[in-house]
Amino acid sequence: MKALNFLVIGKNQEIIDTLKRIIENNEGWKAEIESDENKSYDHINKHPVDIVLLSSGLEEQFEKDIKVFCEQLDKDVKVIDHYGGGSGLLKNEVYSLFPHLKA
Repeated sequence: MKALNFLVIGKNQEIIDTLKRIIENNEGWKAEIESDENKSYDHINKHPVDIVLLSSGLEEQFEKDIKVFCEQLDKDVKVIDHYGGGSGLLKNEVYSLFPHLKA
């Protein structure tokens, strides 16, 4: 299975900790968490990131800005708006971006 690196960004520490745990329950998936939006840009620039997972509590303008930022990178970083649901929903969101992982 392809290794995936996630950056989970959100304001509710309990939720982003839970998302990290759910993500890392999948073989080859690793997650870092960030609650400071400004530090997110630096993290994406300095670390390998395949998926930026936007969780709850973020300002709408930040969400728009981080999506534009990721689109303009030389590397292919995907962004998922994730505001809840079970681990199955998260997997489906990931598989929709990386369909070859489902096999």
